[in-house]
Parts: sequence; C-alpha cells; structure tokens
Amino acid sequence: MRAAQVKAFGGPEVLAPVEMPDPVPGPGEVVIDVAYADTIFVETQVRTGWGRDFFSVTPPYVPGGGVSGVVSALGADVPGEWLGRRVTAYVTGSYAERALAPVTALTVVPDSLDLLQAAALVHDGVTASGLLELTGIDDTDRVLVLGASGGMGTLLIQLAHARGARVVGVARGAAKVALVRELGADAAVDATHPDWAAAARTAVGGSPEAADVVLDGVGGELGATAFPLTADGGRFSAHGAPSGGFSPVDPDEAARRSITLFGIGDVQFTPADLRRYLSAALTEAAAGRLRPVIGEVFPLERAAEAHAAIEGRGLVGKVLLKM
Repeated sequence: MRAAQVKAFGGPEVLAPVEMPDPVPGPGEVVIDVAYADTIFVETQVRTGWGRDFFSVTPPYVPGGGVSGVVSALGADVPGEWLGRRVTAYVTGSYAERALAPVTALTVVPDSLDLLQAAALVHDGVTASGLLELTGIDDTDRVLVLGASGGMGTLLIQLAHARGARVVGVARGAAKVALVRELGADAAVDATHPDWAAAARTAVGGSPEAADVVLDGVGGELGATAFPLTADGGRFSAHGAPSGGFSPVDPDEAARRSITLFGIGDVQFTPADLRRYLSAALTEAAAGRLRPVIGEVFPLERAAEAHAAIEGRGLVGKVLLKM
C-alpha cells in the first residue's frame, strides 16, 4: 500500500511517499480502506522534533491518527456485520491507504454524511464537543473563541451559538473574520489589528465587559493577551499551541480572580467519551446543524504540501488527505 512517511525530523520536505506492506488484522481488529485522513497542527510540530517529552515517535514513522473509510477485512472474533461499513476510527499512522484499528475504536458514519465531512470531525469534533461540556457553556454565557477560523474554532463558534451563548470569534484577516460571522458568531475581531483585545472586550459586552468563557486554541502571546479578558469567576481553556507554546497563564492570578483553568490534559478523553463526542458530532453534521469547514484536500502523495499549507496558516478550516 502507499503511505506518507516522515524520514527524519525537519521541514515538510521530510514527509515523502513510500510503499509499505498491507496491514493484517489480528483478533478483534479490522482493516479500513482509508478514504480520507485527518490532519492536525500538532502533527506538523511533531514532524519538526518538537514535543519529544510528550511524543515518543522516532523517524521513520507514518504520521496521523484519524481516518474515515470502509471496513475491508476482519480479524478473528469481529462480527461479520462490520464488513463494508462506513466508519471513522482512531489509528496509529493514518497517512496511508489502509489502516488497522480495534473494532472498539470504530464509529459508524451516518448514511447521509459524506466521508470527507466525517474525517474533518474525527479530532476537532470530539475536542470541540468535549470543551463545551467541560466549560458548561449555556445561554447565559459570553464566549470568546481564539483561532476561530481553524478546524476546531469553526466548530466551537457553531456549537456555542447553538447553545444560545453570545459568541465572539478572533481570527486573522478580513476573509477569516467574514467566515466567523457567517458561521454564527455575534461578532468577529481581527487579531492583526494592534487594538484587537480592546475590540474583543467591547464585542463581548456585558457589565463588566469580559468573557465568561475564553476558548484558546492558539496559545502564546495571543492567549496571554486574552486571559485578562476573562471575567472574574469565569473559565479559561488553554488547549492549543500552534503558536509554539500554550498560553503562559499565572495560576495564582487565576485563583485570585476565581477563574477555572482548563488545559490540554482536560481534553484527553476516555475511549467511551471519545466515541460519545464523535457520534454526537457526526449526528449533528448529518442533520445539517454542524458544518465542518474544509480548506483544502490534498492527495496522499502531496502530504508534504499539506503540512506546508497547515504551517502557512493561509487556509481556513481543515486540511485533509485523500487516498
């Protein structure tokens, strides 16, 4: 089978096409003919050698962890009803034509949902759904979303809006700001403006002008600037680090202001919660109530270009690989 493999730590060019043996399912496992592989920003960071304390991969390796596709082979003890089913799954090494997965890791894709959309929800749909539950967002809340035009940010905007919250999205550039408004944000702020924090505070409104919930999928300086916009007694989630690091929030200051902090560890869900959140996201998308935004789809052979596009930050929404 064809796959894309990281040959050594480095830039996008280290990600190259290779031929590998087809996977063979063991007891309780299936083989999935992959239609689409999800990509997430952290995969580009790991490819550079970043985060060695958290990610133990050593080149050469096949990146990726989420797929949509069709079950094509069954291992022992797997019920025959799974053969031919359209599914999503969490796997090891998803940048490949075929993937091996435990049957317990499969989630059935609703008939009315395209496998492309399903792949776009494998990671971000789960995290977005989990964040709304963790932070307890409801119709009394004012919510500020950083990185609002990204794969997860676009979902957070829609889900928070559906719960009746006042939602303000922060994105970079006029096109991304326009998309955030289109997805249901009550207001959108351009992070390229030097006074964006003041504009965000005004857009959030209320008395005082502050957000009950800040969802920070960006980290770094942007997240640090957003933390003071959190209301006393509010909730601040620092779950993303595409800037190169998580938001440097002072826990003592948060405690003084009774702000509840959430971090990347809080979105490491149990297998049962992963299936629950993903199933909910797929159901909402199938019903037309949740729209995954897909910026571009690259063929497997151009995985290096996909990584370059992710790092370039010019696209909105998700970048996916097509097999």
